[in-house]
Amino acid sequence: MTAGGPLLTIDTATTRAVIALGAPDGAVIEARSWVAGYRHGEELLARIEALLGDRGVAPVALGGVVVGTGPGAFTGLRVGLATAKGLAHALGLPIVGVATGSALLAAAGDPGTAVLLQPAGPSDRVLSRNGEPSRILVGGTDPDLRAGERLVAVDLDGRAPEAALALGSAAHAGLAAALLAAGAARLARGDADDLARLVPEYVTLPRGVLAKFPDEAVEVTGGAS
Repeated sequence: MTAGGPLLTIDTATTRAVIALGAPDGAVIEARSWVAGYRHGEELLARIEALLGDRGVAPVALGGVVVGTGPGAFTGLRVGLATAKGLAHALGLPIVGVATGSALLAAAGDPGTAVLLQPAGPSDRVLSRNGEPSRILVGGTDPDLRAGERLVAVDLDGRAPEAALALGSAAHAGLAAALLAAGAARLARGDADDLARLVPEYVTLPRGVLAKFPDEAVEVTGGAS
C-alpha cells in the first residue's frame, strides 16, 4: 500500500459493472463500465488489470479499495465483494463498502427526493429511499411515491416508466464518482471496514444459498443510508 495512493473502486450490483481509479480526495481519474449481465466473474479481474496497466498504476501503489455493497443480485455482488476483499487482503489495503443504492441516489441529484427502483427477481422490485430501509415490492405493486419524489429506475427496461429509466441511466453514469466521493471521505476519517464483517445487500438469492452461506446471504435489511 502507498500512503496517498489512488483508490480502486468496484461495483457489480447492477448488470453494468463499474470499475474506477480515483485520487485520494475522491476525484475520478478514470471510470470504466460494461454490460456484464450476470457474468461478472468472467471479466472483472482482467478489466481491473487493464485499467491499472493503462494508467501505469502498480497494484502495490494503490491506497485503498472502495466497493459497492448493493442492493443487487447474488451472483454479481458476490463476485464484486470477493474480488475487492481479496485484493484488499493480498495488498494490505484499507477497504470501504458503500451502499450502491445510496451512491445511485446521490448521483441522481437530490437524494432527498430521488427514489431508487431495482429488480428483485423476474417480477418483484426493490425500492430504496435515502435514510430508510430498502423494501421489496411484490410483482404488480406500484411504488408509493410521496409529494415531490422522483422515481429512478435501474435495470428495469419494460418494467418502469421511460422517464424513470432515463434518470436511472444518468444516475448510473455518475455511480463511480459517487462511490469514490463517499469512500474517500470515509478513508480520510480512518473509517475503513473490517474485511470479515463487510457483507453485501442481496435482493435475490438462488435456491439453497441460505443453507450454504448462512453468514453472507442477507436479503434486503439495510437501505440506501
